[in-house]
Amino acid sequence: MVIIRRIYTAYAFLMFCISFLLFFPLFVVCIWIPGWEKYGRKVNQFWANLFFILIFLPVKIEGKEHIKKGQSYIFVSNHFSYLDIAMMGFIPGDVIYIGKSSIAKVPLFGYYFKNLHIAVKRESIKSRGEVLLRSKKAIDNRSSIIIFPEGGICTDNPPVMARFKDGAFSLAIDKQIPIIPVTLSFNHLILPDEDRLMMNFIKAKIVIHAPIETIGKNTKDVTNLKERCFTIIQNQLWEDNKKTAEKLNIKTL
Repeated sequence: MVIIRRIYTAYAFLMFCISFLLFFPLFVVCIWIPGWEKYGRKVNQFWANLFFILIFLPVKIEGKEHIKKGQSYIFVSNHFSYLDIAMMGFIPGDVIYIGKSSIAKVPLFGYYFKNLHIAVKRESIKSRGEVLLRSKKAIDNRSSIIIFPEGGICTDNPPVMARFKDGAFSLAIDKQIPIIPVTLSFNHLILPDEDRLMMNFIKAKIVIHAPIETIGKNTKDVTNLKERCFTIIQNQLWEDNKKTAEKLNIKTL
């Protein structure tokens, strides 16, 4: 079993690298031509879909009907696995990720990410301020934002999430746009955040929950909005992982 997992992991990593290198020239063109960044992000979405086909990993998506064309959203999701960023590529529309600045240091991939998405140094007040300004500008241009409000892969006990930070919810209220909770149900089982990264072949699932309106809300509502999103995602994680645990005969918390 371990040997099979190692082979599958090596194959998936190889497919990730090859497919990225194939699309990289398109990313560069979209970065270099002013105003073409959104087309680069469309290529990004096509790449995500192709990658999961190449590694034979089916992804079940629920709730796409909640997303209206032309509407900007803040998408917030649990973050347990390095697979999460790739899987959020299934979210339709022009979406911009906010990710940690260390991503920008990865050769080639970092160049693509920092030019088509937003990298933040969480320990830097200046960087967080710049990210806020860029995020607001992106929303004004009718793009949506993807944020992992745990602030990284923080929990030691998935599917139990770490507490959410305020940033995503403050931004949604400030711009008066809907916020959509997204549950990535099984990524912590498919690619656990362990010392030796090895993949398991388990069907993936994304649940796009109904949007939560922020019109009329103010800074006093940040905590309630944050807790509401946390509860929606955590309850979905409990429900899906309980069913999976029963099928696989494994224990959950």
